[in-house]
Amino acid sequence: MTRDERLRIAVFIDFDNIEIGVKNTLNASFDAGLVLEALKERGEVVSKTAYSDWQRAGNYSRNLTQHAIKMVQRNLTPGGDKNGADINLALDALEMAFTHPHINAFVIVGGDSDFISLVEKLKQYDKKVFVVGGRQFTSVIMQRNCHEFIAYENLLAASGGSRRPAERGVRVERVPIEQAIPLVTRGLKVLADREVSPQLGLLKSTLLQLDSTFSERSYGAGSFRDFVEKLEKIGVVKLQEVKGSLLVTLVDDERADSVATGDEGEAVEATPAASANGAGPRDRDANGDNGRPRSAAPAIVGTHAEGIREFRRILATGEVRRWPMYLRNVKQLIRQVNADFDERAYGFANLVDLLRAAARENILRVDRDRQGVVRVFQGTVPLEVPPKKIFDIEDELAEEAARAAADGNVEADDASAAGAGGGSEDDDTDAAADAAAAREADEAAVDAATGADDADV
Repeated sequence: MTRDERLRIAVFIDFDNIEIGVKNTLNASFDAGLVLEALKERGEVVSKTAYSDWQRAGNYSRNLTQHAIKMVQRNLTPGGDKNGADINLALDALEMAFTHPHINAFVIVGGDSDFISLVEKLKQYDKKVFVVGGRQFTSVIMQRNCHEFIAYENLLAASGGSRRPAERGVRVERVPIEQAIPLVTRGLKVLADREVSPQLGLLKSTLLQLDSTFSERSYGAGSFRDFVEKLEKIGVVKLQEVKGSLLVTLVDDERADSVATGDEGEAVEATPAASANGAGPRDRDANGDNGRPRSAAPAIVGTHAEGIREFRRILATGEVRRWPMYLRNVKQLIRQVNADFDERAYGFANLVDLLRAAARENILRVDRDRQGVVRVFQGTVPLEVPPKKIFDIEDELAEEAARAAADGNVEADDASAAGAGGGSEDDDTDAAADAAAAREADEAAVDAATGADDADV
């Protein structure tokens, strides 16, 4: 993280509120050092101010002085009203937002719901807002509407044995790690929709956007990586290092073909149109799709590139009614344009395998909805039929030449046969002519003999 990206934090402490809350609900003494150490993990603390009647604060003022915290005196009214002091805190925070633009994060230590207007105004000024307090005494509206809520209970638990004996007895309830699965799953889906790599830090920031009260320490983890490793142990996610970055992926995505799809990648869930009509999930025959048995894998007749090109041609020439499409819609489109197309003939394991290969070339984009059903979105590459490559044309010319040679041989054979048949007919004609000449000669001889006989008579 560069200096420009690093948070520069201003801390404002409603001391009376946080001190009473920690003492009454957690049976502990407030330690500003715990808060500052937690904030150092998030950025650089450049300003620290606490508000209270310090004449009644006892030894706390010494502790705050050790941490270089500016203490602003606020005098309570005879009736004990402290609203005027809260207004001072809010005004000082807004003044700092105006006069110190380099400060981009504000921390309010205290759980009073009166500060919600300050929180919303700082957010409007594009400032990041943290709230530190106890879960039991901090207003729920404050917890839910800040960028991140830091529970003081978690800070106590993380401090371990470094706290005083009175604080060691504080028992912090641990939340079962299984309760975090829906939030983590939702966070990874959000990153997938944004087409962002699910890096460890990005995932945590996304979880905080979805739930500002999230903290890995609530689940007994000392760091967010420990939290993710716990989820990995129970088989929810997979943590892997890619080019120096830690990526988090759902285990379900890796076995999605067998869970959310059939043997050829067909989604079992109904399309939105079917759901609107009241139809449930589509019935599948155990052997195949739409009641028709799935044939055995055909012989490989082409490469992956040829299969992708043919699929791209199908998308370009077919009628795509709307995006995104579900796998059932993709199959219907394929059958309409080329009923003989089989992705397995080009070396793909199933339709999902083909779609992922096409997605790598930006022909389309493949994603899953919250139920894990595959959806196909239009890609960035135009869908016109791609031109054939030189080696493809050469192959076709060679095939045409071979076919032409074969046709020439057939014609030659036919000509030979025809020639042989024509000689036989000529022979027959000559024989007939000879026979006719012989008959004419015989008739002439008879006539001559008859003439001779007449003369004799």
